[in-house]
Amino acid sequence: MASRRISLGIPKPRTTDEAATALPNTSDRPATPALADRFDREATDLRLSLTDFCNLRCTYCMPASGLTFLNKEQMLSAEEVIHLVRIGVERLGIEQVRFTGGEPLTRPDLEEIIAGVAALDPRPDISLTTNAIGLDHRAPRLRDAGLDRINVSLDSVVSETFERLSRRPLLHRVLAGIEGAREAGLDPIKVNAVLLPGVNDHELPELLDWCLTRDLQLRVIEQMPLDADHIWDRSSMLTAADVHSLLAERYVLTPVEEDRNGAPAELYEVCERASDVHRGRVGIIASVTRPFCADCRRTRLTAEGRVRTCLFSREETDLRAALRSGADDEAIADIWRAAHWGKKAGHGMDREDFVQPERPMSAIGG
Repeated sequence: MASRRISLGIPKPRTTDEAATALPNTSDRPATPALADRFDREATDLRLSLTDFCNLRCTYCMPASGLTFLNKEQMLSAEEVIHLVRIGVERLGIEQVRFTGGEPLTRPDLEEIIAGVAALDPRPDISLTTNAIGLDHRAPRLRDAGLDRINVSLDSVVSETFERLSRRPLLHRVLAGIEGAREAGLDPIKVNAVLLPGVNDHELPELLDWCLTRDLQLRVIEQMPLDADHIWDRSSMLTAADVHSLLAERYVLTPVEEDRNGAPAELYEVCERASDVHRGRVGIIASVTRPFCADCRRTRLTAEGRVRTCLFSREETDLRAALRSGADDEAIADIWRAAHWGKKAGHGMDREDFVQPERPMSAIGG
């Protein structure tokens, strides 16, 4: 029997006309072509989702039965992705592009997209967030197309725990993908891990050791309210402080004294407590308890070409409609600028009236 799929409420996209009338008044926007907002921030980092489909069903992201996924016509084509990135790079000052999903490796045209973006002038830094399933076969082609670096989502290197979290017995394929990326020379390779209490938190010291031994850069991420089942509970989530406690018996973490430049991770030098041997670095992304909104430099596009100014936005602005209707590049850039001008000061998770977005992480793009 086919598994049941849940249809989630998705914000109704604005048409081009709606975007022009419903977005914030931009009369006081400074005369800059950049993606500026009302809090003196400029976005130079584009996170672009290529699909909402994923071949895993991680408990903190997607229901076991899956979702109602976008069809091919709803998603941006390779040509449209490259076109919107070109507008971002040439007209809006985008310097970094990260392709996300869902799982971007499920796009057979991923190499074409990366090559098209790598050919832009100026060329942006190009990265990929992936679960690495199938990466062992594609890493050399992706590197040759222009991919600079990758982040791999991996919450456990214990088969039973991985299957419990992802609902798929595919750890061996993820590990093969990481090894393939290493052999292809993609560097750095960062590992993103979300900790869930009573599931994989006790494995953190070993996971960090596993990463450091392979010259992989672990990033521990606080679980955010972006699960499809909407069961996230702040009172039970593992915090950055908990991460430090979990590592304290084995490791000494010393803050890295350098400017984060808008990066989400707080970096720490890692030394073995028993021997004082330096092992490398670890990052902690504390989006909930130590928000870094004041220095946010990101703008986001969903797989259907909608601007989201924040992971936790409840509003979206449609660029795909303008693109497909034949709007010129500067008109599309202006819609994007107007949307970004409305970016809020922060995600608001510390407010009593905070409401979790309807879309889960897989439908937004991490």
